[in-house]
Parts: sequence; structure tokens; C-alpha cells
Amino acid sequence: MSKVCVTFLAAASTLMAASSDFRLWYRQPAVQWEEALPVGNGRLGAMIFGGVAKERIQFNESTVWTGEPHDYAHPGAHKYLSQLRQLLFDGKQAEAEKLAMDVFMSEPLHQKAYQAFGDLNLGFPGLTSPTGYRRELNLEDAVESTQFAVNGVIYRRDVFASWPAQAIVVRITASKPGSITLNASLSSAHKDARIVAVSDRELAMSGPVQDSVIRYEARLLVRPEGGSVSAKDGAIRISSANAVTLILTGATNFKNFRDVSADPEQRNEQTLARLRKATYDSLRAAHIADYRKLYKRVSMDLGMTAAAEMPTDERIQAFAKGNDPQLVAMVFQYGRYLMISSSREGGQPANLQGIWNESNHPAWDSKYTVNINTEMNYWLVEVGALGECSRPLFDALKDIAESGARTAKEQYNARGWVLHHNFDLWRGTAPINASNHGIWQTGGAWLSQALWDHYLFTHDRAFLRDTAYPLMKGAALFFVDTLVRYPGKDWLITGPSNSPEHGGLVMGPTMDHQIVRGLFEDVIAASAILGVDEDLRAQLTDMRKRIAPDQIGQHGQLQEWLQDLDDPGDHHRHVSHLWGVFPGREITPLGTPDLFAAAQKSLEFRGDEATGWSMGWKVNLWARFLDGAHAYRILQNLIYPASNGDKTGDRATRKPSHAGLFANMFDAHPPFQIDGNFGAASGIAEMLLQSDDWRATPTSLTDVQLGKAAQLNLLPALPPQIPSGEAKGLIARGALTVDLAWQNGKLTRAVIHAKDAGPVQVRYAGKEATLQSKAGGVYQFGPDLAQQK
Repeated sequence: MSKVCVTFLAAASTLMAASSDFRLWYRQPAVQWEEALPVGNGRLGAMIFGGVAKERIQFNESTVWTGEPHDYAHPGAHKYLSQLRQLLFDGKQAEAEKLAMDVFMSEPLHQKAYQAFGDLNLGFPGLTSPTGYRRELNLEDAVESTQFAVNGVIYRRDVFASWPAQAIVVRITASKPGSITLNASLSSAHKDARIVAVSDRELAMSGPVQDSVIRYEARLLVRPEGGSVSAKDGAIRISSANAVTLILTGATNFKNFRDVSADPEQRNEQTLARLRKATYDSLRAAHIADYRKLYKRVSMDLGMTAAAEMPTDERIQAFAKGNDPQLVAMVFQYGRYLMISSSREGGQPANLQGIWNESNHPAWDSKYTVNINTEMNYWLVEVGALGECSRPLFDALKDIAESGARTAKEQYNARGWVLHHNFDLWRGTAPINASNHGIWQTGGAWLSQALWDHYLFTHDRAFLRDTAYPLMKGAALFFVDTLVRYPGKDWLITGPSNSPEHGGLVMGPTMDHQIVRGLFEDVIAASAILGVDEDLRAQLTDMRKRIAPDQIGQHGQLQEWLQDLDDPGDHHRHVSHLWGVFPGREITPLGTPDLFAAAQKSLEFRGDEATGWSMGWKVNLWARFLDGAHAYRILQNLIYPASNGDKTGDRATRKPSHAGLFANMFDAHPPFQIDGNFGAASGIAEMLLQSDDWRATPTSLTDVQLGKAAQLNLLPALPPQIPSGEAKGLIARGALTVDLAWQNGKLTRAVIHAKDAGPVQVRYAGKEATLQSKAGGVYQFGPDLAQQK
């Protein structure tokens, strides 16, 4: 290689490295899918492997699913409800579970699966023995780049998924004119695909999804600069080009969960009609402007050490044993990147894998598990200033309220709507899989918390009136009709239900009661703000006081069930009964100190090791317990090299699976589940800022809970490993934007930007102050909380 080329390559690599403090980068191409780098626009997602002679870009579209419009409710199941409850009251759990399997489950028993779409395959004849290889994902502009040199020529590929363009864009350049020779083709993840050349610059791939009414089409538009181009045998060949832009689109016939009458070919043609004359520079500029409008709202600097210069896979290897606070900040920003990339207005919510999936038999169908996982996906959204990214979830809840009303009627003879522990593209809401964990009534009630939170974080009264309150009210009406009296006490309980995936079918698990109390609280507050449904408000207030209380058991723990059955040696991944600590708000350090201590004891019993998403939840819980050192310890367990395990060979030599982060920073259950990414990012924010009422109790409602006041707890769980730093743009309940700075473990400055007028209580290191904010006001505090100008 010439000296000039070496100098140019070094300069280009430096430019890539300096372009962002937050970038994932590697010295080699991806071999496994979990090493590839993700891009997405909320509807289309892609995984880029960064190969040299052969590049694979595996892609998805959010509505490529198995199945068809279908009502999952079990007609007449409510006739057996009293019998099921009585069996459980009589201690006949096995009999109740068997009867429920026969008469109370979803029809069919299982829901449908999210599918892969296909691959964009790029072949580069003659590109061998590269030098100076580097691939990276720049979180600042949401562009993946691969760069290397072959025979004195520097090659670079940039890939991004544009929301404005509704397309995936690939740009290929070389330092020497005429150096790009390329074969481009599409391959489908489904049988019976038809791949044709629409022209010498355009391919189309179409077909049906197996076991589904879904039909799909992908289009690939190739635009070379210089050289020659031809199409043959379903592939496009480009010879001796100076640069090439490829535009990939994809669509299906899905319109909504009841209607699959759209034309995917027409959808793609309409998209490409807007893009055929667009320059690459204009496509890239529009993409970056749209992305940064969301991403740039929050910045975080936790300090930087020499570890930040290492490739990302090596940083993950070293994290538990070294000091790398910048990687913690990158975990937070990567969570925000993944949210922007997988949940945008008009699309589907982020599923178990966000939007990225290479399998047609993914784990847990890669659908929506709502006994923790889907909720965890959206914990980050409000505090991370990405409120718009919740809209796909809220749109899905409108669908679910419709299908869930049918399930509520058929299975409980109740008003309102209900969602059990899963839903899919077709909005199934009935209990699936097995009665011992599928019959769980509070999925819709838990998801409704996101509606009320969106109001608290934004003070968007129109959203509360038109979207949130009708859905929340419907969720509450279901429990008005289905709560039953616990024998021998004046308690109201849920059932049949379970403590998610633990302990089998029971009456009245603790988590249910915490969630229903929280739902009633939110509906009471919302109805008061809107001045509606006074009678319902009074009814919910009375019923809320009668719901079975949290209880402390024989080991000093918070009980998971009505009976004192907890085992201190139980390390189950779910910590369901701690919902009232986080994301709930009824167990607090000042309002319920005894329950607070008991809940912490329960978390200690569960241990620090768990699945990836479970550790994500535990980071948030330890932050709520105001223990930053322990929260950081969980982060160290989570930021750890993950493995899917070795399923072949002699059992004694197999490598075990391990939770943590894959090389591309995807969270591992294992296998990959994106909830752990979002949960960890939320937990990092919780260490720095909390805005729930620290005096709340399970029975009374404060002005904070009623939305009449706001509370901020500044640096409530700052880990000693992050002694100095700053975070700007975090959002708090009360429609407040908060900037924080600290040195040597002490707050140095806090700036609060208030959207509306109202009282704000500020707490730091045991001190409290109250201000009466003005609309549009900006308030600055020091460590003594004395207000400064």
C-alpha cells in the first residue's frame, strides 16, 4: 500500500472515531447475528454484518407475522369462573389449573409469531485481504459505517434506516474512481418468494408468509455513479462504478388487526416515487435531522477513561473488572437509540426484540409479553425525552381495548377490557399457553400506567381527555366488576390469577393488588382533573381502600401471595411483588418505611444474578431503594459478555448460556430480548433523577399523585463509581426538564425548566425545598437547594 493511501486511511479512521463519543465499533466483521449492528426507522429494521467480499444486510418489517384476523376469546368461559375460584379457595390448585385448561383458555391456545423478512446480499468480487478494517454504529447520527482498504483503495459503506424516507439506504464509495464492482440480490425468509428484475436498476421480491394471510413485497433500487449496470437472474450487477446508492423498501398488506386489504406493491411504488430523484446527500441529511430532533434532547457525560478507546466487544469483556463510566452512559444512549429505531408514530410497538429478528421461529414468538417485558420497553421513554415513541403502544392499546372487551365479556361477564400476559399483531387478549401462568388479569391495567405517566410527564390535557382516560376507565371498569371478597375478611382480591410465571394459579397475588390500586389511583386523579365521572371516582376510592393490603411475612419479606409462602432461597427471575416499589409508587421510604424495608429484604433474597431483563428491573429497584452501589453492581452483572450457550457436543464440555450483553450490546435473556436494554437505560436515569412521591402510601392520595404538584429527587442513588458528571434534558413528572451536574459525589448544580405553573418539591441528600414555578420558568439550585438566579 502506498504511503499516501496509508495516510488517507489513518485520517479517515480518525474522522470516524472522532465523529461521536457514543459509538459501537469493532475491528472485524460480524460472524453471528448478535454481532451485527442494528438500524431501524420504527417500521423497517436491518442488521448489518460488515463483511468485506460478501455483505449481508438482514432486514425486517414490523407487520410480517404469521396468522390472520382472529378473535381469541373463549365463548362462555365465564360460566366456569365461580367454580375455578372456589377450587382455589379450597386449596385445590391442580384441579383448578386442569379445569381452566379445558374451559377457560384462549382459542387457539397459542398466539402468532413475528417473522423475518429477508436479506439484501452484496457481493464484491476481488475484495480480499483487507487492511485497516473498522465498522461502527454512530449513535449521534444513527448511521452504520464499514471501512477498509484493499490494494491501495479505501472502501466505505454507510447504512441508515430513514423515517422520513421510509426506506433503508446504503451508500458505497471508494477512494479511487471506477473501483466498485458489485452484485446485489434479495433473498426471502419465506417459501414461494418471487424475485424479478423490474428494470436493470430495480428488483422486486414478493410472496406470502407461511401460515398467514400476510403478503409482502420488498423493492431494491440501485443507483450507480459511473460504470455499467445490468440485471440478470434476479440480481443486479454493477461494474467499475465510482459510487453506488441502494434504496431498500418493504411493505405488507396489513392495515390493522382486522383488515389486511392493503397492496404492498402499491405501497412500495408510492414510497419509491418520492425517492427516485432524491440525492443521497438529501436522504442522509433528512434522516439525520429527523433522528437528532429526538436523540439530541438528552446528553449525558459520566466521565471517560482509557477504556473508551477500546472496541466495544473488548469494553464489555473488561467492564466488570475495570472503570468505564462512559460505557454506562453509552448503555443509556443506546437504549434511546434502540427506542427511536424500533417505535415510531404509525408503526407497531417495540416487541420482545424491538424490530430485529432473523428467525421464523423466534423465542417466545418475539411478540408482546405484558407481565413485564413490553412495559419495561417503555420505561425509558418519558424520562428519556422520547414521548412520541410511545404512540405505537397507545395505538395498540386502542386495538386491545376493543379485542379485550370481547375477552372481558366472554371470560368474565364483565364490562371494560382485559389483557392477559401476551398480545400479538392480531391483538389477542385471552389467556394463552398454560393456565398456571397464562391466566393473569392485569396486563392491561399495567400498560395503562404508561397512559397516565405520559400525561404527568407532558401535561397534555387533550391526550388525557381523548386517549388516556377512556382507556384507563375501561381497564378500571373490568376490575370494578371482577374483584371478589376474600373469605373471612373485608378484602377485595383478584382471581383466578398468578404472580407472573411463579407459583401457579392462585387467588389474589400481591402484584395484582398493587397494579389495580395504582390503576384506580390514576383513574381517580384523571377524572378529577377532567371533572368527569364523579360517581365512578367515589366508587373507585371506596374499592381501592378495600383491596387486600401488602403484607410482611415470617422472614421479614414482602409477601408475594396472600399466604406467607415465600422461600428465602428462591432466586426466581420475576420480582413481581415488588411492583409497588418500581414501577409502582405505593411503597416508599417515607410513606411506608416498614413495607419499604420488607421489599428490600425480598430483593436481597432474589439475588443479583438473573436473566438480562430481570437484571434491568433490579437496577431500577435498587435505585428506588436509594442504593446506588448495589444498582451499579447489577449493572456490572448486566454489562457482561453474553452467550447463547453451546447446545452441541458432550454435555460436560458444553459452554453454558449467560445473561448480559452480546457483542453488539443487545441484551441477552439469553437469547436476545430488547427489554433488558431499555430496563438498564431506565435504571441509569433512576439513579440520577426520580420524580415519584417519596411520601406515598397504598391508601391515601397526595397532591403529587393527583397531578396537582411535582416532586424531584436529585441524585437519589448516585453510584460511587460515577463521582462526577452531568446529564441534561431528562424529563420529570410535572412536565419538568432537568439538568444536573455533580463533582466528587456531590451535586453542584441543578436547573429545572418548568412547562407549567405549580408547586415543585425538590429533595437532595435529605434536604427539601419548595418552589412555586411559573409557566416557562427556569430555576437553578446548588447543593443546599437554595434557589439561584
